[in-house]
Amino acid sequence: MTHRSLAVFDLDGTLADVRHRLHHIEGRPRDWDAFFAAAPRDPPLAEGVALALESAEEHEVVYVTGRPERCRHDTLRWLDRHGLPAGRLLMRGGGDRRPARVTKPELLRRLARDRAVALVVDDDEQVCDAYENAGFPVVRAGWAAAPPALERAQEQEGRT
Repeated sequence: MTHRSLAVFDLDGTLADVRHRLHHIEGRPRDWDAFFAAAPRDPPLAEGVALALESAEEHEVVYVTGRPERCRHDTLRWLDRHGLPAGRLLMRGGGDRRPARVTKPELLRRLARDRAVALVVDDDEQVCDAYENAGFPVVRAGWAAAPPALERAQEQEGRT
């Protein structure tokens, strides 16, 4: 049996609108617990959801996120509640604070060992650059510009 190729989607800023919870990490001290606790209330981003649904017609959908593993239950419920395709969910390990541009391509390379990656969709410019440098076809999710607090969380603090 031939396996379908993969369509890989980021969550925060690609499928989920995180702007309502950024205030938890904009100041000092940053309240990461509150930031992630508010994730189940993220509104979906229509452009990203439409692309995921369209991609699922031809590809197996996989989600690669910098969210910590402790958010798995809430994240799976959010995906289901918003009608996103079922798929594997790869998350950052609990103590992993490396930048998203390092952790996400590492997760993607593991997926690509035995499956073709048709596209990978992410909003983080540095992650997209790293994916492209690794030879993956990238769709840059420009429909929700990454605010500075989210970019800092992804690239400097290794939190999402």
